[in-house]
Amino acid sequence: MNSALAAAPELQPGLHWLNADPQRIEAHRGRVLAVVFWNAASAYCHTLLEELQRLQARYPVGLSLLGIHQPRFDAELDGRLVLKVANRLGLPFPVANDPGWTTWQHYAINAWPSVALVDTRGRLREVFSGDDQAPRLEAAIQALIEEVGGAVQAAGPSRRLGAEPRLPLAFPSGLAVGENHLYVADTAHHRILECTHSGRVLREFGTGHGDLVDGPPEDAAFRSPRGLCLVREALYVADTGNHALRRIRLLDGVVETLLGNGRAGSPREGSGKASEMPLNQPWGLAGTLDRIYIAMAGSNQVWEYELGQARLKLCAGSGELGIADGPARSAMFAQPASLALVQQTLYVADAASSAVRSIQLAQGQVQTLVGQGLYEFGEHDGQRREARLQYPLAIALDPTSPVLWIADAYNGSLRRLRLGGGDVSTHPLPQALEQPAALAASPGALFIANAGAHEVLRYDLGNGKLSRLPIGE
Repeated sequence: MNSALAAAPELQPGLHWLNADPQRIEAHRGRVLAVVFWNAASAYCHTLLEELQRLQARYPVGLSLLGIHQPRFDAELDGRLVLKVANRLGLPFPVANDPGWTTWQHYAINAWPSVALVDTRGRLREVFSGDDQAPRLEAAIQALIEEVGGAVQAAGPSRRLGAEPRLPLAFPSGLAVGENHLYVADTAHHRILECTHSGRVLREFGTGHGDLVDGPPEDAAFRSPRGLCLVREALYVADTGNHALRRIRLLDGVVETLLGNGRAGSPREGSGKASEMPLNQPWGLAGTLDRIYIAMAGSNQVWEYELGQARLKLCAGSGELGIADGPARSAMFAQPASLALVQQTLYVADAASSAVRSIQLAQGQVQTLVGQGLYEFGEHDGQRREARLQYPLAIALDPTSPVLWIADAYNGSLRRLRLGGGDVSTHPLPQALEQPAALAASPGALFIANAGAHEVLRYDLGNGKLSRLPIGE
């Protein structure tokens, strides 16, 4: 072995550890250590974190993980928000918030997500950048374990802090409302709930354990489902953690997979078996009787699934992360998170660009309504050019007026965009919101998935009353 290899930089004592006692590189000697640099809002990072958890399950003794979070948005300077995201993602390893990006600089990281691999003797061996790194990472980890003949040390006990208590709902991040029912994606409990409008649970779809299983509601399984879309007697589910489009037949409750195989992949146009049609972080859905539109955060695109022909087709987005208008297929998006369909216009909450975009489906044109750039965000009302959002995760059209409601997640607020050239305004609520992640509008009421507070709220548009639905209580 090369004794001239440099020791991995030690972690600074000032790091803000969110869910564990302060960690040191030295304490992980005897095992391979992966230090992952990530951001809470990044779909790319979410995909890599999934892969790292799979690798740790495969090498439970030989591999340790540490997460170093770099804030991009102002809201992410608050460690409590980052801890919420770590818990929603189910991260089982120690995570620190590094608002000064000190560790990033010490390890000479230049992009997220990145993974720095440290060998059993505490030496920095290699840095991997990008989310599509699982095969290379596994090969490198296996090689470092084999380098010492498999003689790795088991990790010592680590006191875990900051875990979310068991609650009736955990980070609900998807809603759909019909004439009689409200559907809730109970994201961190890996299930879908059918409720009355007053919050009484009628049916539960999914076992509550993260997996990809079709069949009757008591046998089926989801993994971190988010966006929901109700079309007659079918509920479509953006099964985000499975990178899949699922459908619940509401008449009998049977769950089926239309697209996706449980792993992130590059979507492609055409038709085929569900397992041969990979998706990448589907976050939001909208639909009609014959097609479902999918906000694909992981590929920065919007896709269209034709139900009759079971055909997947690119609707908009070059795949490159950015904000650029024009012809739909060459336009750039940045983690589209939510969709609202109004006749021939598809509105898009473009989370990472803090923007609201529109796709004119007949003309194939993309236009930015609110938002100025990838790093232009804030909390300002007024004319569209001056208005600013911060990581909007959901939109919904008011059924009685030309208003688009916006869940401005990182500002913890409900915003309104008046369509037809109107301004952006903050709608006053009796309480602040906590990372609102989904909206569903019905005549006279707006339902809000207040994900960071593990609750669904009903806002009465007539009298301004905001009430918490007793779902599962």
